[in-house]
Amino acid sequence: MRMILSTLAAAGALAALPTQAHIQTFVGTFSGGAEFPPNSSLGTGSATVIIDDHDDTMQVTFNYSGLTGNATAAHIHCCTVAAGTGTSGVATPTPTFPGMVLGNKSGSYDALFDMTLPTSFNGAFLNNQTTFKGNTALAFAALVDGIASGHAYLNIHSSFVPGGEIRAFFTLVPVPEPETYALMLAGLGVLGWAARRKQQR
Repeated sequence: MRMILSTLAAAGALAALPTQAHIQTFVGTFSGGAEFPPNSSLGTGSATVIIDDHDDTMQVTFNYSGLTGNATAAHIHCCTVAAGTGTSGVATPTPTFPGMVLGNKSGSYDALFDMTLPTSFNGAFLNNQTTFKGNTALAFAALVDGIASGHAYLNIHSSFVPGGEIRAFFTLVPVPEPETYALMLAGLGVLGWAARRKQQR
């Protein structure tokens, strides 16, 4: 009985915790067919962007392989007129993500960006006099909105297609609500209690 009570207490405490809605994870799959216009590249890969609007950070992780040409640059573009299609200017640092190894047909990248720093943006995007005027908070908010609404994409440019050989738009990864965890913990507690009671018979 003690086990189930402690499990239910833990579940209740978990349910009472505030949700960490300020952390959002977005994923995308690279392909040449997703480019505009589409191309014949057989390159593949995946990208993940983790946004923390509490700490104002953006983690960018991606991997790719099978490019037809050698990689020349990679960055996030924002914001297209229509979701999931079209092209737009570069929002993140140019000419490529800092520290990215170029000149290959496969590779990976992982970096955490402090989005309060102007260096985390393409200067042309950040200093647009009609919209952000150098304000990193406004630029970051627009970039997050673009990623979340399907109006931003990450692409890898190459010698085969200088404008972008493969790219990926993003989809939000749903986060279970605290109530889901609470129910799961309560269920595990009941199973544990039942198993223990069976052993004692």
